[in-house]
Amino acid sequence: MIQDIISSENLTEFQTGILSKIQNKERLNIDEGIELFKFDLGVLGILASYLNNLKNQNKVYFNKNFHIEPTNICIYDCTFCSYHRKINQEGSWEYSISDILEKVEPYRNSEVTEIHIVGGVHPNRDIHYYGEMMQKIKEILPNIHIKAFTAVELDFMIKKAKLDLKEGLIKLKEYGLDSIPGGGAEIFEPEIRKKVCHEKSTAKQWLGIHEAAHGVGIPSNATMLYGHLENHRHRIEHLDKLRELQDKTDGFNTFIPLKFKMANNPLSYLGEVNTLEDLKMFAISRIFLDNFDHIKAYWPMLGKDVSQISLSFGVDDIDGTIDDSTKIYSMAGAKDQKPTMTTKELIELIKTAGKKPVERDTVYNVVKEH
Repeated sequence: MIQDIISSENLTEFQTGILSKIQNKERLNIDEGIELFKFDLGVLGILASYLNNLKNQNKVYFNKNFHIEPTNICIYDCTFCSYHRKINQEGSWEYSISDILEKVEPYRNSEVTEIHIVGGVHPNRDIHYYGEMMQKIKEILPNIHIKAFTAVELDFMIKKAKLDLKEGLIKLKEYGLDSIPGGGAEIFEPEIRKKVCHEKSTAKQWLGIHEAAHGVGIPSNATMLYGHLENHRHRIEHLDKLRELQDKTDGFNTFIPLKFKMANNPLSYLGEVNTLEDLKMFAISRIFLDNFDHIKAYWPMLGKDVSQISLSFGVDDIDGTIDDSTKIYSMAGAKDQKPTMTTKELIELIKTAGKKPVERDTVYNVVKEH
C-alpha cells in the first residue's frame, strides 16, 4: 500500500488526501495536480512507479525507427525554436522527394518498423506533395508505419490544398499516413502560447486536429513543451486538456514531455530547468494522465543517462534507434549531437535499469520481448 511505504509525517492533510486518491485509483483534479510539484522527488518516484507498474508491469518499450526531416524552412518564427530557417537563409534545407527516397532506400529489407516525418511548415508544399512522398516511400518500404506531420503542419497543408479538415485527413490516410506525432502542442495556455509561438495554430486548433484524426482512425501522440515561460499551473492545465480529449476519443498512443533547450533561440536567456525538474515532470505526467497507457522519454532530447533514470519515475518508453536522423534537438544544444542507438544498446540501457525491454511497433503491438 502506498501509505505504508510513504511516511505521512511531513505531508499536509491535502497531500495525504492526494495519496489516498492515487491509492484508490481516483482521478486528481487540477489543484491536486499542481500540488504534486511540492512533493519530494522520491515520493513522486514511488507514486509514478506504482501507477506505471499497474499499467505496464516492468516493461519498457522501444522501436526500430528513423526520422526524415524534409525541410527546416518554416513560415513561422517561434521564439523557442532553434531549427527553423527562411528560404535561402544560411542553414536551411529542403529535400526533394528524390532526396528523401535516397535516405529511405538503405532501410529496404531492414527490420525498421517506423519512419517519423516532421519538419518546418514550408510555404510552397501542400498535402499532395507530401502525399506523393508517402506513396513513394511505401513503394520502397511497403510495411513501414508512417508517423508524420505535426498538427501545425497539417493545418497549413490541408488549408493550402483547399480541403476541410476531415477531407484532408482522409486524403492523407489514403496517401499512406498511419499516425501523427505530438509536436506543435507546445503549451496550451493562450498568453504564454502567444509569447513562444504566436503565429502557429492555436491550442484549440491543435486539439481539434487530433480529435478529427482520431475520428477517421488515425491515432496520434501528445506532447508538451515545458521549462520556458510557463508555470506549474499551465503545465497541469495542459495535461488536463489532453486527458479530456483522451476520455473522448481514446486516440492518443503516448504522452511525451519535451524539455525546452536553450541553444540558438530568442529564449536562451531563460536557461534550462534542471534534471530534478525533468524527473518531476515525468512522474507527475504519469500520475495525472490516468487514461494514457504510456509515458515516453525522448532520449535524444534528455540524453541517455537521464532517460535511463526516468524509467524509475513513471516512464515506460524511450523511443527508438533514431539512426542520427533528427536535427531538431541537436540544433538546440542537446547532449547527443548525433542521436543514434543500436537495438543492443537500447536493450542494455533498459536492462541495466532493472526493466524488461520490449520491442514494439508504433501502436504498441509487441514485436519481440528481450
